[in-house]
Amino acid sequence: MDVVQRLGVKVRERRTALGLSQEELAFRAGMKRSYLSDLERGVRNPTVRALGRLATALGLEPWELLTPVVGDPPEAA
Repeated sequence: MDVVQRLGVKVRERRTALGLSQEELAFRAGMKRSYLSDLERGVRNPTVRALGRLATALGLEPWELLTPVVGDPPEAA
């Protein structure tokens, strides 16, 4: 799983754990819902600024959105 897909999984997991809709999270992060949807599906490469806004809206540090997910194999060196 590449880092963009990993980010999408992490955002979706945290958003659903908080009971937020895509629309509500997008509003809190100052982005369009369609952009957030693309991020969650791993088809959009976010800017560092977008990563920071998402992390803040989710109550996380940006690095937490990039850590491996359960079942994610270690990356090759």
